[in-house]
Amino acid sequence: MGILNTLVFFIISVKLLSSGTGSGSGSFRPTSFRPRALALPVTKDASTNQYLTRLRQRTPFVPITLAIDLGSGNMWINCQSNFISSSYRPVSCARCQNITLNSACSTGCTGPQAPGCNNSICSGFPWNPFIRTTAGGDVGEDVVSFASIEGSHAGPPVIVQNFLFVCGYMNVQPGLAAGATGIIGLGRGLLLGPPLQLAATFSFPRRFAVCLPSSTSRRQPGLIVFGNTPFNVIPGLTVSNLLTYTPLYISPVSAAPPLTVGELVDYYIGLRSITIADHPIPINNTLLRIDRSGLGGTKISTVDPFTLLHPSIYRAFTTAFIREAQSRNISRVVPGIAPFDVCFRISKGSRLIPHINLELNGANRPIWTITGTNSMVQVNENISCLGFVEAPYWEVTSIVIGGLQIEDTLLEFDIARSRLGFSYSLVGHGTTCSNHNFTATY
Repeated sequence: MGILNTLVFFIISVKLLSSGTGSGSGSFRPTSFRPRALALPVTKDASTNQYLTRLRQRTPFVPITLAIDLGSGNMWINCQSNFISSSYRPVSCARCQNITLNSACSTGCTGPQAPGCNNSICSGFPWNPFIRTTAGGDVGEDVVSFASIEGSHAGPPVIVQNFLFVCGYMNVQPGLAAGATGIIGLGRGLLLGPPLQLAATFSFPRRFAVCLPSSTSRRQPGLIVFGNTPFNVIPGLTVSNLLTYTPLYISPVSAAPPLTVGELVDYYIGLRSITIADHPIPINNTLLRIDRSGLGGTKISTVDPFTLLHPSIYRAFTTAFIREAQSRNISRVVPGIAPFDVCFRISKGSRLIPHINLELNGANRPIWTITGTNSMVQVNENISCLGFVEAPYWEVTSIVIGGLQIEDTLLEFDIARSRLGFSYSLVGHGTTCSNHNFTATY
């Protein structure tokens, strides 16, 4: 089934969830069939560049918007603001060690007992990577609905009765896009993480796929697919034949402070070299490896909108890019336009823009090619800027591949086999993760 056709059917299914009879009163009942795959929409917030998803939770059902984070190991929601659900149940301390490495119990609630404020309940730690803040919270479970995908058509909505999540507080919500009340973490994690939780519930393969949209239109979403992910992009083109695989690695130290040792969730890949227009750039190779303290390496992020580069890598990278652009008579704009240092008088879609190759670990040293659509940001009609920025002082990872660089690219995170499958940009195949041609269909 084509992934773009899948997107269409998935949108129809989401529409059913949004407008089905009685959905607002929680009238959906659990389905008895076992779906092949479950899907969530992905939209891009224009003001923050955050990637968001939307699902329904609680009894009666309430639509909730969550920011997407590949580097968090759980789903958390602000339960301090209007959280009402007759199906919510806190998770006891006795169950805690089975779902998280942190078996601490909540003991500090002095107010009325409510979701997010209970004693003798399994503790969870909401982590907000946008403001680098965490706080205490409680692990609970409640009803959640997903869109299903069955072969070449949308299946009925799927109700998960006891979906685990963390109840957080208002103080960890700032920095999220307007309307978002929490974060869905897609990291490796343990059972508390949605990918492994859904795999255990429905006997799915332990993998999921992400296709981020470049459009900020809510009517043109990308998608997340859990389970048996479809890999046909357009009729006659099989994405499984296009996916290139590279190993996934684990850092010995988590970059997310609330996690304990061993609860390591980020997705790292092995980067061997970077070339610009086939010219290698000089990089201290020790920066490309993860050391014992967790410093260095390369990971993938949906939180950072643009790729972050260690200062020494950034200097070498931008110098080489500017030199190559000038050799092609591309006029540079000085000074740059914040937050970008390197800007040019050119459209991001121009074929003159130098391509960037990431040489990765794996069979035959796979190459991830980044063209202008994923390397440049169109800041106005005539000017585009290089969408790579210098990493802040607190960033411990040498290279963080950000959202811009993975938009309109299918990524398969195969947790079971510890590998990442990536397509080249779907733009090169004449389409995107959003597929505007299907707007009238749904």
